[in-house]
Amino acid sequence: MSLIVSAIGQGLIWGILGLGLFLTFRILNFPDMTVEGTFPFGASICVAAIVHGASPLIATLLSLCAGLLTGLITGLLYTKGKIPILLAGILVMTGIYSINLRILGKATVGLLNKNTILTATFFKKLPDGFDTVLLGIFVVILVVCVLSVFLNTELGQAFIATGDNEKMARSLGINTDNMKILGLMISNSLISLTGGLIAQNNGYADVNMGIGTIVIGLAAIIIGEVAYGELPLIARLIAVVIGSILYRFVLLIVLKLGFSTDDFKLISAIVLALCLMLPLLKNKLNLGKVIKKGVQQP
Repeated sequence: MSLIVSAIGQGLIWGILGLGLFLTFRILNFPDMTVEGTFPFGASICVAAIVHGASPLIATLLSLCAGLLTGLITGLLYTKGKIPILLAGILVMTGIYSINLRILGKATVGLLNKNTILTATFFKKLPDGFDTVLLGIFVVILVVCVLSVFLNTELGQAFIATGDNEKMARSLGINTDNMKILGLMISNSLISLTGGLIAQNNGYADVNMGIGTIVIGLAAIIIGEVAYGELPLIARLIAVVIGSILYRFVLLIVLKLGFSTDDFKLISAIVLALCLMLPLLKNKLNLGKVIKKGVQQP
């Protein structure tokens, strides 16, 4: 039971990262490699702030602001510097590694005997595991509500239009460059927020903790889409969070089968590859059924 509760709690918090990645990967239609730098950046800022005496809430908000900065830099490199988005993300991700080392002073910094958002608030009254679940539910509801309101505003619709058809959006007077920068800033702020929450939940920050995070976020998106199919935009946000929880259960099953935790990155890549191939396999199966039915007809 404790493992199940832990998987749900971790899935909810990692779902916030999935929501951030959804904005760039699905709405703006490009992958943002800044993710793997933004995540540990948020964690490093949060842990460093707590170690230096800041309250956990302020430290968490600082981690969110850190993502706004990385998203802004990537967006400017992409739109104003005309650097391809993949390369822009890699450049920022690489630079952040050194910044994280400067912030932490070493590769890993722990939060032993330090208050976190789970121990300095009413969450501490809950049993182990349930505190993470309640925190995850609270933050996910807040993020989904804010994104729902934003995406239904005139600015949000301009953001969606930029991803749907950039040329058409530009002909309607929408500054598509600004929309891309805005999307990258919001996306990375959610990702760095996830880094801050995960660091407080795990009790440490590490400069290498961002490796593979983009795979985790994509897995949440793809699993949610495979599980629920075509959905309205707001429902897809919820499906991403559910996909993140299902992904955690997949890892839990793998762990129960006797695999080492060292294999999680490889297994994550395999799971994501299979999920990405499912629509193609489904189409081939449907095509095969149609052909077979046509052959059987006189």
